[in-house]
Amino acid sequence: MFTGIIEAVGKIDALARSEQGARLRVSLAEPEIAAEMKLGASIAVNGCCLTVAASGARHFSADLSLETLARTTFGQRTTGDLVNLERPLTASARLGGHFVQGHVDGVGRLTRLAPEGDQWWLSVRVPGNLGRYVAEKGSIAVDGISLTVARWQDGIADFAIVPFTYLHTNLRALVPDAAVNLECDILAKYVESLLESPKAKATSRLSVARLIEEGF
Repeated sequence: MFTGIIEAVGKIDALARSEQGARLRVSLAEPEIAAEMKLGASIAVNGCCLTVAASGARHFSADLSLETLARTTFGQRTTGDLVNLERPLTASARLGGHFVQGHVDGVGRLTRLAPEGDQWWLSVRVPGNLGRYVAEKGSIAVDGISLTVARWQDGIADFAIVPFTYLHTNLRALVPDAAVNLECDILAKYVESLLESPKAKATSRLSVARLIEEGF
């Protein structure tokens, strides 16, 4: 479990593909993060929960399955790309963002990253099958960053980006049409699953349509 509060930005040193998947190697500028990594530990890389397969003083490696390559942006990443990093949430940590599982739901496309005063507007086109999980003022993880949807219209989610987020994540390196990992709010997915279950249909008068009508 993660929060979407990025701890560091790493750089892809290598992405070796094979018929079974790929081996990803990421370098870190912060040696203290690498020093705390243990084999088998989890780490979110651009919002995707991966398992540490090897680590050194300033780097770590993880294996990517074919499923991961197909479902995330890793199939399109290359050497030199910047990636957002977050270690798992601890029981005593403050929850500064929102509950992020590290299970990427799909890939979005950046349509705009424009400055406005000291801040930026980030716009992302959301795949049609994920649109039902997006709500204005709701949460969504974009490349692992916990963001609040400021506007939601015609399949485009707009986010207001503050200077700290821009400078301390990979957003500063993104260009128009860049692919980004998206993870929708887990609460929305569970509510939908419960409402669509046979038991819920038999015992409840609520529906997804009714919830939308009521402003949820």
